[in-house]
Amino acid sequence: MRVTSGPGVHGFGDGGVRIADMKDTTAASVHGPVPPFGVHLHGGGVRVSVLASHATGVDLCLIDPVSDSAQPGGAVGTIPRFTERRIPLVEQSYGVWHGYVPGVHEGQRYGFRAHGPWDPRAGLRHNPAKLLVDPYARGLVGELDYGPVSYGHVATLDPVTNAITGDPDGAPDDRDSLGHVPLSVVVGPRHHHPPVRRPNVAWRDTVIYEAHVRGLTQKLEAVPEHLRGTYAGLAHPATIAHLVDLGVTTIELLPIHAFVSEPHLIAKGLSNYWGYNTLGFFAPHAPYATAAAQAAGPGAVLDEVKGMVHLLHEAGLEVVLDVVYNHTCEGGEPGQQVSWRGLDNSAYYLHDGGAPARLVDVTGCGNSLDFRRPRVVQLALDSLRYWAQEVGVDGFRFDLAVTLGRDGAGFTSNHPFLVALQTDPVINQLKLIAEPWDVGMGGWQTGHFPPPMAEWNDRFRNAIRSFWLSDPAAAAHGRAGHGVRELATRLAGSADLFGHGDPPLIRGPIASVNYVTAHDGFTLADLAAYEHKHNQANGENGQDGSNDNRSWNHGVEGPVPADSPAMVIAQLRRRSIRNLMGMLLLSAGTPMITAGDEIGRTQHGNNNAYCQDNDLSWISWNLSPWRKDLLATTRFLLALRRDHLALRVDEFFLGHPQPHDEPTQPDLAWYDGCGQPVSHAQWHDSGMRIVQMLRRERAERTTDDIDDSHVLVVLNGTLDPVDVVLAGRGNSTRSWTLAWDSSWESPAEREAGPDGRGTSLAAGVTVQLEPLTIHVYLAYLDDAL
Repeated sequence: MRVTSGPGVHGFGDGGVRIADMKDTTAASVHGPVPPFGVHLHGGGVRVSVLASHATGVDLCLIDPVSDSAQPGGAVGTIPRFTERRIPLVEQSYGVWHGYVPGVHEGQRYGFRAHGPWDPRAGLRHNPAKLLVDPYARGLVGELDYGPVSYGHVATLDPVTNAITGDPDGAPDDRDSLGHVPLSVVVGPRHHHPPVRRPNVAWRDTVIYEAHVRGLTQKLEAVPEHLRGTYAGLAHPATIAHLVDLGVTTIELLPIHAFVSEPHLIAKGLSNYWGYNTLGFFAPHAPYATAAAQAAGPGAVLDEVKGMVHLLHEAGLEVVLDVVYNHTCEGGEPGQQVSWRGLDNSAYYLHDGGAPARLVDVTGCGNSLDFRRPRVVQLALDSLRYWAQEVGVDGFRFDLAVTLGRDGAGFTSNHPFLVALQTDPVINQLKLIAEPWDVGMGGWQTGHFPPPMAEWNDRFRNAIRSFWLSDPAAAAHGRAGHGVRELATRLAGSADLFGHGDPPLIRGPIASVNYVTAHDGFTLADLAAYEHKHNQANGENGQDGSNDNRSWNHGVEGPVPADSPAMVIAQLRRRSIRNLMGMLLLSAGTPMITAGDEIGRTQHGNNNAYCQDNDLSWISWNLSPWRKDLLATTRFLLALRRDHLALRVDEFFLGHPQPHDEPTQPDLAWYDGCGQPVSHAQWHDSGMRIVQMLRRERAERTTDDIDDSHVLVVLNGTLDPVDVVLAGRGNSTRSWTLAWDSSWESPAEREAGPDGRGTSLAAGVTVQLEPLTIHVYLAYLDDAL
């Protein structure tokens, strides 16, 4: 047996009990089933299992804080100290160290220490001086210290730049990191919550609302102050009322897995706000919990998360989590050593296979988890099942999902992880969404993920922004735009991207998650107010954030003073915002709204606010009149989508009559401004800026609660008012009712007719559209063949 330390007292600054001279012995080898990973309550103790396939030994370290009164001298306010009891794991199966430890109960703090070779050039970085977080920990407490002690190699702090320097291939650092890294906590199953009852919203009815737990309610005065910015605040009746009244169905939360900030942000006095820097794939991010839950411990934090999910479910709202399995918080080779790197660096992380061993970074974050490795695939799958079964979430959005599908040759849609998502009986019942790119070779894979996955559609984003913003900006200076061909493809569901497969068209337009904005980039309001990013607050000299924004400031960069003659452009900006929102919600596919866009949120031109945990990122709920009008418009458009089945299809349009339809009625048709079918030449004409899209509900799907079978969307993408002949004049009995005009500041401007549906207009009549305007017309069943 290996010699271990007895209970010792460790402070933040001392090395504690040294372990470099411990004697290593071979653990008992049991070539049988590998126990479930992590530390799990069982009987009067815990079962422990951790992957460390290149280690010569692993200690489970039980950590207990020492109160001020128990410390030498008993001085209040002295540096926190801990006692540590190290228990060698003596069983080993296929590189997994495991055992049973009696007398351990819920709430016990712990970590691991891994013994073995320190050979960075071979990818091996074992350093038992470093206490390591359990990759399967259900709870975490304590802060990460960004000083040199948290690094596996010898490092120093530059007092001028606050940067850490050192040779990652150099000698191991022998300072004990206990007190400098978070501690894992034993958390048992939560049996006192009601059973999970998922809303199970159909894909064709789904409207996603991408939100940040803190940012959504941090400034929402209707939420009590102690709940703002928390899981409980997100589930507060005031928050839920806004979401339900808005008409969204599914809340997609930016990462709530435990995360930490990058060292370079700490050096600048900033922090990681978005959360794409994971420390634990099973533990909720504790700072998003209420102060009371944090004080009560990780079990109470988990209870608050589960309570949030339950209350959202009770309101009919689904919960999807943005998950980051592509990399971890440990960064590149010079990075910190807090978990995976110290346990099994060469097994967890993607390396180039060279000598010296170097990490392969296809994420842009310094490291990439190696999804060629079965244990890495298992880690992600175990985490997904845990959040689905224990917490009750309804789905996942996979950040940089191409990394998760890379084998030795690159991305493949038949990767074992992606096959598992399709076949796992728990996971394949959920909503699964891929961000279909990373920064490696062959990293853009939009449309190439297998069903049942949906994907973020960046081609939709670019087409909508180009047609309504950058093209008009170019036209104002006499330059040509892009025409309507790309736009029409996106409005119809992007069959060119998502229609291939076996059999063809099986995925349907619902596979396309349509978005104009996301957390990453300009807000909807900023797209109409800025042509250049303004990221000075991020401290990266303007080098961060995308330069391809396709935005239009309408002639003035940024806010326009109320007393300025240029104030006339404010009205044009508001129309552009409505055009973007209209395109998002009137297109075939699954729409995603970024939280706050419905009320004109601004980040003052910052298009990469990942490190801005402040008013710049938090949603302001102090609504001026135009923001109230935009909220009313968004609600109206979502209601229009909800009430008319032709606007939320789950199968691709074919452009010809469907079974049970009239033989002359295609499910989708395109017309020009004269009411004639768009010709081949017009599709390829970059000057073509006026088009009509006629969509009809499929006859076999008509239900009693749907009162229309045709929707006509008319677009004027020019800078001038135009006369348009409404499509459908070949049908002498069809009449159209104007449902929405994007020139209206508010839906209240809709002119009500005697039947309460607006004035009827015969097909073939000429109407005028103002510059850069959308009209939506409805034809009702009693008016149309």
